[in-house]
Order: sequence, then structure tokens, then C-alpha cells
Amino acid sequence: MKQESNSKSTLQAAMLTLAIVAVVVAVGAASAQSETERYFDDTGHTVRGALLAYFDSHGGLAVFGYPITDDFRDESTGLVVQYFQYARFEWHPENPEGSQVQLGRLGVELGYTQPSISSDQIPAAGNPYCAYFSETGHAVCYAFLDYFRARGGVDVFGYPISEIYIEKDRMVQAFENGRMEWHSEKPASQKVQLTLVGEPAFNALGLDSSLKDPKPQPGQPRVVTRLNVRASVSTPVTGRASPQTVFVVVKDQHNNALDGAVVTITIKYSSGNQTIPLPNTDPRGITKFNLLGGQTHAGSFVAIDVLVTYGGITARTRTSFLPWW
Repeated sequence: MKQESNSKSTLQAAMLTLAIVAVVVAVGAASAQSETERYFDDTGHTVRGALLAYFDSHGGLAVFGYPITDDFRDESTGLVVQYFQYARFEWHPENPEGSQVQLGRLGVELGYTQPSISSDQIPAAGNPYCAYFSETGHAVCYAFLDYFRARGGVDVFGYPISEIYIEKDRMVQAFENGRMEWHSEKPASQKVQLTLVGEPAFNALGLDSSLKDPKPQPGQPRVVTRLNVRASVSTPVTGRASPQTVFVVVKDQHNNALDGAVVTITIKYSSGNQTIPLPNTDPRGITKFNLLGGQTHAGSFVAIDVLVTYGGITARTRTSFLPWW
């Protein structure tokens, strides 16, 4: 009973915080778009036609996030769908014009549904801070309600399917189409965030993972705008006289391997620095170099700075190892 009391106190305190610092989110009307498709370089996917029109008119990136697939036909439903970070778009050609794009019920599919609240828990009809939805038997309150109303309400999120609850020390509330989270550490206008439900829902259905692979912009050559560099050593803790191998992996902003990247390492021994040019990366984006042992004292960390250049873009990272005996 004591544990249950503490849990209730924690939730009550958290909800009080929501009430005090409720977020009011202003959403401007979406501007008209003349384009019929848009490529998102951040994830390497394109949104087209009616799906793009819906995306722009219902909140865009702030509400749906970036696309994580192109549109494709889901063989299990026969529907053309497209997954986003926070949502799934579905094309229903049988519906009247204006309602042919629908949102998938990802919150339901991911198992977020909770039992309805009891009659004595229903907020009063005149409560300005809470709204009760008899369709699912749940209420939305405080900052979550402000966000819900500002970002499209039932049309975008569906009905609430849970009350506010604590998950991993964070307040969350689930809706038919997604979930909201309370991030107290963020600025006032960013405290309400959306859960990344798109990829978990995609994975749960066992869909072809290659559908998430980034694609080059249609009609354009692949353009590298950012380098992702990882470096490691074969043996993080080794003997003073033991050999060591340094590995460097270079990929682009879409996690595609880069062939021919120029890599230089600077090894910081206790006796002084040594700069070595490595072979250019291979088609897997990998290069490596074997170091001789015996060039430092036991117990002294050896840092290795890595400099990578590709197409005029540079990136740096660091790895290290410890000769211990």
C-alpha cells in the first residue's frame, strides 16, 4: 500500500507541474504548396502528391516528423502507405475527396491502450483544463490538451486511449495514432514532444527493412553533405609491446559507405605525436592500420585523433587504447 501511495503522489505532483507550466502552442495556417513532391535529405525519402498536401496542411515536420520510407503498397492491407517518424499515412481511394489520406492507428497497434477511467474520475464538463472523450473513456488535460488542440486534435492524433502515466520517469499519454511525452528539461515551447512511433510500428509488422533505406534525390546524383566517422581499435586494453590495429569507418548522412575517403590519424604517445596517412577507404567505407607495440609506457592512455576528408568535407573523431602491462 505504501508503494501504491508513493506512485500516486508522484503522478499527482507531475500532473501539477503540467498544470502550472502548460504549453500554449500557436500554429499558423500552412502555406499553399505548388510542388507535387518533396525530397527530405535528412532521411533520404520523398513525399508525393496527396500525401504531401496532407503533410503540409496538417502540421508538417512538427507533427509527423521526417519520412522514414517512400510510399509503398502494404501487401497485408492493399493500401498505399508511408511511414514517418511520428505517424503512418494511408491512402484510402474509396473515401470522399478530402478524406482519402488517413492516419494509421499506431498507438493502438503498439499496445498503448488502457482501460477507461471510472465515472467518478471524469473531469467536470466546465473544466477549462481537461477535456473528456466518451468515445474512448479518457481525458486529456493541461499541456497535453493545449498541444492536442493546437496541432489538429482528433483529426491528427485520434482519441486518447490512456490517461497520463509515468514511463521511465517521464509523463506520457497515448492516443489512437501516437503518443505525447512531457520533457521538463526543455524550453517551454518544446516540453511536449511526440514519441517516435513510426519505426517501432513498421518493425512490429515485419515489413521489408530495405524500404527504410535512404534513396538519392530523384533525378539528381547523390550529394554528400555530412560525414559520419567511427574509429575503434582491435584491443582497447593491451600489453605495452603488443601490436594494435586501428579501424576507421566513413559513411555519409544517410549511412551509406563512402569509397575513397582520405584518412589521417595522429597517435599521441607519451613520447610524442606521430601522424600517419592511412589507405583511402574501400567500397565498404573502411580503412585500417596496424601499429607496432613498444612505443609508450604501460599505464599511459594512447589517444588517436582521426581526420577524414571527402569531397571537400572534413570530419574528426577520436579513439584510444591503454597499454596496461
